[in-house]
Amino acid sequence: MREFPTLKFIDKFKWLFIKIGVDYTTMRLILQAKLLMDRRRVPTVFSNNAANKKQTDSNQFIKSLWIYALLGLILIPFILMDESYIFSMSIVFAILMFFLMTSMISDFSQVLLDLRDKSIISTKPVDKRTINAVKIVHISIYMFFLCGTITGIPLLVSIFAQGFGFFFVFITSIILINLLIVVVTALLYILILKMFDGEKLKDIINYVQIILSATIIIGYQLVIRSFELIHLDLSFDPQLWHVLLPPVWYGAVFEIIFMSNQHIYFIIFSLIAILMPFISIFIYIKSIPSFERNLEKLMSAGSERKQRLPYIVHTIGSLICRNKEEKTFYDFTRIMLKNERQFKLKIYPLIGFSFLFPFIMIFSQMRMTSLEEIANSQQYFSIYFSGLMIPTVVLMLRYSEHYKGAWIFRALPIKSIASLNKGALKAFLVHLYLPVFLLLSAAFLYVFSTRILLDLLIFFLSVLIYIVICFKALNTNRLLFSETFEVSQQQGTGMVLLLFVLAFFFFIVHFIVSFIPFGIYVYGGILLILNIIFWKKLL
Repeated sequence: MREFPTLKFIDKFKWLFIKIGVDYTTMRLILQAKLLMDRRRVPTVFSNNAANKKQTDSNQFIKSLWIYALLGLILIPFILMDESYIFSMSIVFAILMFFLMTSMISDFSQVLLDLRDKSIISTKPVDKRTINAVKIVHISIYMFFLCGTITGIPLLVSIFAQGFGFFFVFITSIILINLLIVVVTALLYILILKMFDGEKLKDIINYVQIILSATIIIGYQLVIRSFELIHLDLSFDPQLWHVLLPPVWYGAVFEIIFMSNQHIYFIIFSLIAILMPFISIFIYIKSIPSFERNLEKLMSAGSERKQRLPYIVHTIGSLICRNKEEKTFYDFTRIMLKNERQFKLKIYPLIGFSFLFPFIMIFSQMRMTSLEEIANSQQYFSIYFSGLMIPTVVLMLRYSEHYKGAWIFRALPIKSIASLNKGALKAFLVHLYLPVFLLLSAAFLYVFSTRILLDLLIFFLSVLIYIVICFKALNTNRLLFSETFEVSQQQGTGMVLLLFVLAFFFFIVHFIVSFIPFGIYVYGGILLILNIIFWKKLL
């Protein structure tokens, strides 16, 4: 079997694994087999045309790391800053943890929860502690590769710009962060596995992954907004609630060591930064037996109670669909959107961020202006940010976990493929986007009063046109739900970026006509006519 340099490095820590009760020889053998099988795996983080090219005997994850090396360059300006380490390094670790956590959720959670090899390994004399050690080390290998790629160039820069002392603290913090992320994620799944079982457990795991993704995005914003720019000088007033922000823990370590800032909160944050990974590892080791025992719950299908369709949902579908065929595909898409776990994992965090980002834009202005001034301003145009989710969601309608069943579309006596397209887009509009729009509208009407009612209507008409354009640009001549998620990230990215520009165009036009007498009414009439044409002729 192929020998990996990574395993030779892990061999140096053989004594540590033996000390904690792991059968190192067995662990190494299983790891070797898993690393060999990983050479066939296409990661979610970056697919490299695996669907179109002949697979070669090489690790696709390692090949995909170059894109993270480019992203890591954005850390360099913060590494070069030496006026406020609590600011610069908190931002560095916030960005780093964002990349690591999203990769952990999308790519490596399935390794922790993997049951495919259980039928093989469970028949052999391998104890549960060794099996879990394999999982943690397996994930950690790739996390360190990922982290090393992101921070490799910044680490080299830090040696020349800040010195070897800074470099040593930086790389130590990176190692602790990797351990913390892997183990805390595992502990979270242990807790979930204890509380739920069957299909409910699978749904809860999916929802937790979605919440984690959204929390990462929101937490990243909180870290940035914990700092204030006063007379061009960065100011940070440590508060007790900052203990909830792990990037600040590690930023505090640099503030104490290199700025000699002995604030009590910085000392607390630093102690947490150092101790928390090891405390988490200790708790995880103690929880291993129950983790393996509860993991078997994923193998049980459980019972799923059939939910009755709310009357209002049924009524809306009947009203907006022109014929029975369109209504059939409307209901079909609604069910797919509800049941596809991969789809929800990729899309729901984006929907949550689309809902929150307009508020983030408004709250950022509250540092400089009062709520009354904001209420009389045109900040309500920030609602256009909620439309940025549309291209990605429309693109994702192309993919499905059960894509092999798409043959049914060609077997059915469908009168017009337009019925499928219209039904699917209307289901997305009603069940995914409309709730976001209505909640934002209610909040904005409360803040900005009813004077923006017509502007909200104009925005919604723009969204309806935007949905059709996105569909034509991204899904022309393609059946919905007919491709695997594994190729989702290699297709349509450039077009999605262009469609973001189109959303900005809608915003600019709306903003300009708002200053023209009766311009908003004329523009609304034009949008209404275009909607009728687009939905009738282009789908």
